[in-house]
Amino acid sequence: MAALQQKTLTGPCTARRGAFTASRVAVRPQRRAAVAVRAESEAAAPAAAGAEKSMSYFKPVLDIEAIKGVLPHRYPFLLVDRVVEIEYGKHAVGYKNITVNDQFFNGHFPERAIMPGVLQIEAMAQLGGLVMLDPANQEAKEQFFFGGIEGCRFRRPVVPGDTLMMRVEVTKYNKRFGIVKMNAKGYVGPDLAVEADLTLAMGKAS
Repeated sequence: MAALQQKTLTGPCTARRGAFTASRVAVRPQRRAAVAVRAESEAAAPAAAGAEKSMSYFKPVLDIEAIKGVLPHRYPFLLVDRVVEIEYGKHAVGYKNITVNDQFFNGHFPERAIMPGVLQIEAMAQLGGLVMLDPANQEAKEQFFFGGIEGCRFRRPVVPGDTLMMRVEVTKYNKRFGIVKMNAKGYVGPDLAVEADLTLAMGKAS
């Protein structure tokens, strides 16, 4: 009777232990597989892009050499580095990279470098000139001159290290008198830095 009781007591216990052991054996490979899958996933994931890859790149429609082929301006007064979008007679988008080596920072100001507002306007006017001076029409030999500035507002300083991204749009063009009106805006990142309505007078270069 005692032996029977012993078998009765030890049998289920052994069975439960065996079931527990079997369960552990079944779980261990699953855990290893999960770790392996996670490791493979982490290895396959691309590394996060660093700050050195975060800047936008704008493919030029007109690079600096093409710009020099249209505008008569030269150092230190050529203030458009690249045009990235243009529809002649209508609009253009271009930019000027601001660096501490720009000549005007020698005097404006030695201890607080700020791009002069009048040069921001000049840069946008030069971009406006590129809208009107079609390089395919070399026979025209036209040039543009300032005719007026209205509604000018400076919203924030433009300093070395900034990129002044500019957009000009033709709002009116009187071909008879060669008068062009443009809306011009300059941005640093998402922030509006400068805006004005410009009037350009088109005429012969000489």
